[in-house]
Amino acid sequence: MSTENMYRIARDLYAEIGVDTDAAIRRVSDIPVSIQCWQGDDVRGFENPDAGLSGGIQTTGNYPGRARNIDELRADFDFAARLIPGKKKISLHAIYLDNGGKAVPRDEIEPKHFASWIEWARERRYGIDFNPTCFSHPLAADGFTLSHVDPGVRAFWIRHCLASRNIAVAIGRALGQTVCTNYWVPDGFKDIPVDRAAARARLADSYDQIFAEPVDDAFNLDAVESKVFGIGAESCTVGSHEFYMGCALKHNLLLTLDAGHFHPTEVISDKLSSALLYNKKGILLHVSRPVRWDSDHVVIFDDELKAIALEILRYHYEDRIHIGLDYFDASINRVAAWTIGARNMQKALLYAALEPTARLQEMEAKGDYTSRLAYLEELKSYPFSAVWDRYCENCGVPVRDSWIADVQEYENSTLSKR
Repeated sequence: MSTENMYRIARDLYAEIGVDTDAAIRRVSDIPVSIQCWQGDDVRGFENPDAGLSGGIQTTGNYPGRARNIDELRADFDFAARLIPGKKKISLHAIYLDNGGKAVPRDEIEPKHFASWIEWARERRYGIDFNPTCFSHPLAADGFTLSHVDPGVRAFWIRHCLASRNIAVAIGRALGQTVCTNYWVPDGFKDIPVDRAAARARLADSYDQIFAEPVDDAFNLDAVESKVFGIGAESCTVGSHEFYMGCALKHNLLLTLDAGHFHPTEVISDKLSSALLYNKKGILLHVSRPVRWDSDHVVIFDDELKAIALEILRYHYEDRIHIGLDYFDASINRVAAWTIGARNMQKALLYAALEPTARLQEMEAKGDYTSRLAYLEELKSYPFSAVWDRYCENCGVPVRDSWIADVQEYENSTLSKR
């Protein structure tokens, strides 16, 4: 049966429960998803690509074809983008600067080091998000940056974050759209500390300095990210969830919620409606897949991904929740990893857009929990895949599994020669 015939049947079935599939497709196509650049090169960047990772950052696997320079990374991203439907942004870390082969201290980076990224993104109509890089650096080797006990080291990282903020504003002005700039630091103790308060006070003071001057929200929205623990910081993470909840409220920032940064039994989908009651600025999501810990596996179309998307669309949070991906897997084809995760994020959004939310909420308000559960279960077997295929067709990207052969050909022609 043709895609068109399958879609017609699906459209009619969804219409019977009050869902307009064409409207659902239009709604999802307007939601940008920020795709992490670091999947393409194992978080190495271009500051010193041969340096090892540190600060609780780790990649596993040695699949051939890693991007080795800025041109290869952009080419790989472009190839993946042609396989992914919907609006796209690229999320850059500061270490992905275009430095022309010349060393630039992190506290001296400037907008000019990202001018080629701006032009590249403008030509392709990509948005850009940004991240200071507070890891994989000699001044982060002991596990502390913005909370460092040494005033000189702490001042260096404050200058780096301020420089990154200025770059983000410049990118936003140049592209005419908002950049989300995310601040995450690996600071923490491997064993039990006796003065958590002092470390957190230093971290708070650093953010007071970084966010002292306001910037135009039209061009940049700052976000702060917590973590429950990290490699080498198992006993105490200075930037805990409670710390960053307060920091975000104090400075009117986005609160970043990473799917892997909480206890194994916690899910971020349950946190969205609570956080947004009090955080008026909004939320930045880092969607990844934790397996027993913050392992950053490629995002799959699982229950939690669907739940995240449902929470966003049920309450029309599209303008208050900014969706970003954050995973990196060096054990499989990196272009495929980008494609699988980003397509699944888009797939989850479309799945959520096809829910007859008003009808279900009416049942719930009446206390008809029997019908609510029955409908939620029946919806799982509705012909969602036919609507997904139509969405992909509308966006001019491969339908179903046809993209896999494209990636295999790209691996044979390009990646395998690196």
